[in-house]
Parts: sequence; structure tokens; C-alpha cells
Amino acid sequence: MRLAVALAVLLGLVVSTVAPVPALELEAVAKAAENYRNPDAHLQELYRSALLETSKLATYAPDGTAYVATGDIPAEWLRDASAQVRPYLYFANGDPQVRSLLKAIIAREAKYMQIDPYANAFTLDYRVWEQKFELDSLAYPVILAWSYWKTTGDASIFTGDESLALDKIFETMQREQDHPRNSRYSHKEMVDGKGRPVGYTGMLWSGFRPSDDACYYNYLIPSNMMAVVALGDMVEIERDVYRNLIKAHLDKSLRDEVQAGIQKYGLFFTPNYGWIYAYEVDGLGNAILTDDANVPSLLSAPYLGYLRPDDKFYQNTRRFLLSADNPTYYSGSHARGIGSQHTADHWVWPLALVMQGMTATSQTERLDVVNQLLASDPGDHLLHESFDPNDPARYTRPDFGWPNALFSEYIMTSFEGFAPVPMGDTSDLEFRTE
Repeated sequence: MRLAVALAVLLGLVVSTVAPVPALELEAVAKAAENYRNPDAHLQELYRSALLETSKLATYAPDGTAYVATGDIPAEWLRDASAQVRPYLYFANGDPQVRSLLKAIIAREAKYMQIDPYANAFTLDYRVWEQKFELDSLAYPVILAWSYWKTTGDASIFTGDESLALDKIFETMQREQDHPRNSRYSHKEMVDGKGRPVGYTGMLWSGFRPSDDACYYNYLIPSNMMAVVALGDMVEIERDVYRNLIKAHLDKSLRDEVQAGIQKYGLFFTPNYGWIYAYEVDGLGNAILTDDANVPSLLSAPYLGYLRPDDKFYQNTRRFLLSADNPTYYSGSHARGIGSQHTADHWVWPLALVMQGMTATSQTERLDVVNQLLASDPGDHLLHESFDPNDPARYTRPDFGWPNALFSEYIMTSFEGFAPVPMGDTSDLEFRTE
């Protein structure tokens, strides 16, 4: 922690307690919320609240960057913040205030990476809030920057700071490809502080899941899928923006090795579903067949841009995940969906419900998901972390920005005709076919 603060000082960052500067009102977002109409008054109210939630949690910092609180916890998670602002990419071209906010958020994430690439959450004054190494926390900022670039055509975000952040991300990923030999990372919440034994697979080691819970086996397949997408984005950024062919080549080589590892070690045969993706593996023959509600998840693989929704093995996996055979799939009188060990057993997460809708191939399933989400509303017209599917008045996290942002994105792309914001191009990847 002391080293991180010292580095923050060297970077010219504010490390004392500071009062946030209120963010500008985002006119385009406010107008989109106000103009949204739906015959279902409940859905209309929920969408409006969800779309505006991020603007209430985002603020400009004194250094000109922008900070996005996760909600009722006074910290910014790299994962959450990147996901929370994603729907605002749709307004970046038409509203300079939105564009400025997104650029300021991307700039702050680049500074976080230079302070500590193993940290998953920071405070407004750049202190490390948690140092739980979650592979997706390296991937999310890359994908946000790439998606902003592709959406707006604005490459000005790729500053010297951003280049240094990409270097940190690559170096950390490369180191964690052979964790036992190359890494000194440890955390008290992992087994023996270091995690269980792993074999070399070409994939990237992760200490924690996107739920902030320690991995059981440390090759987390959904996070490796997301890393493949992020590394592909890095190839394009290094090649086309920074004109650094050496870095682009290194990124691509690592990407190809991770992808080969997923396809070799991440698929397991089941009697009822055929070949499916495991949630975690150790490279020694052991695996966990389940999913977690937090994204990246196995369910979210097409949303991440990793594979097509009609991929045979993904469809097998999805059928398993949305069945009683999945130990984290729960059913109640108001909803049924995937939960997490992070919260009570048998509680469903709106994040997973939204992701089910976003990966559905039928309008019937999409509408069914909407109805379950409406049923989860305890009366404040917001989505929460988790809820009791038999009594939605019982829930966790009164203020949790991420599911609300994802819900607004879901409504926009599934019902309002918005094209999905791309995360990366994986059309050149090789996948197992049998």
C-alpha cells in the first residue's frame, strides 16, 4: 500500500482526502431518459432510473479525471466503472459532455494501472481499496478504451499514460501466465495465501473471481475469454495507433497462447450436455462446472465478443447453466436465475438475469427476463445485487450501479434497435469443433 501511494505521488496524483467536484449534467442522457416511453409504466420507470444511475455515481476529480463509485461502497472498481459507463457510449458522438466524461474515466483507469495492476478497486484519492487480483480488472479498461475509440473515432485517449497502462497490463498478464514460477502475488483470502497448485496451460492465472471471491481453481475460464478479447484490442491499438509492431506482435502471441489453453483445458464432456466450458480449471485435470452471476461469466461469452451465440459448445454450456444441474441456478416464485457464492444460497442476481436476456435468441425469452427483472423491483425502481426469488423485498446492496447500467444497455439493444457496442474482433480465433 505504501508503495502504491508513493507511486501515486510520483505520478502527480492527489493522495490526500479531497472533496469530489460535481460532474456536469449529461444532457443527452437526461433527455434520453425523459423521452423514453413504454406502455408498461413500470418498465418505463425502471429504465429511466437505470439509465440515469451512472450519472449520479460519476464525478470529476480535482485532477480532471473522472471517478465512478460502485454505489453504496466508497470506492471505484475497475470492472464496475467500465461497465457502468458503457451505455453512455451511445451518446458520446452527440454530446460533448458525455464524450469528455468518458475520456476522463479512461484517463483515470490508466493511472490506476500504473499505481498497482494487481488492485481491483481504488478510492477517489488514488489509494488502493482492495488488492484482489482479478484478471478481468485488467481486461475491462482495455475494452472500454477500444470501444470508445471504435464508437467515436477519437484516438486522443491513447496518450502516453494509456501506453504505460497497456504496458503494465501486458507485463502482468505475461507474468501470471506462469504464476508459480514468475509471480510473487499473494492474498490472505487464498489457500495458503497463494492458491491451489496449477499446471501450465498457456492461460492466465487469476486470484479472484469478478465477484471478489477467491478462485477455487485459478484458471478462471470466463476471465481468460475476456483477456483474449482485450489482447486482441491491444494488438490493434499498438499497431494502428501507437505504430508499435513489436508490442502488437507480443500481444498477439500471448492472445494465441491463451486461446489455445482455453480450447485445450477449458472444455469438459458431460453425459447430458456434451462438451461444455468449465468455470474454473487447474490444468491438472480438475474443474468446476458452474457459473457465477458476475460478468465475465460463461453465460456472457457472446456478450464479451469472445464467440458467436450460436457456437455449439456455448449453446451446450448455456443449456447446462440455465438448468437445475448448475449448482448456482436457483428458482423461486418470482424469478429463476444464476446466483453467486458471494451472497446467500438460492438468491438470484439481476446481473445474471440481464445477461440471460442479452444472450437469448428468442423474443419470448427476452420478454420473460424483463418480467422477472420487474418482479425483482422492491419499489425503488432500481436493480440490486441479489434478491430472494421468493420475496424480492429481501435484497442486498441498496445502491449498486452495475446492474442498472447493464439493464439500460439491454433495453436499448434488445428492444429499442440499438446495435451492440463492439468489444473486439475475434473472427480469426481458432475454436474446437468436435
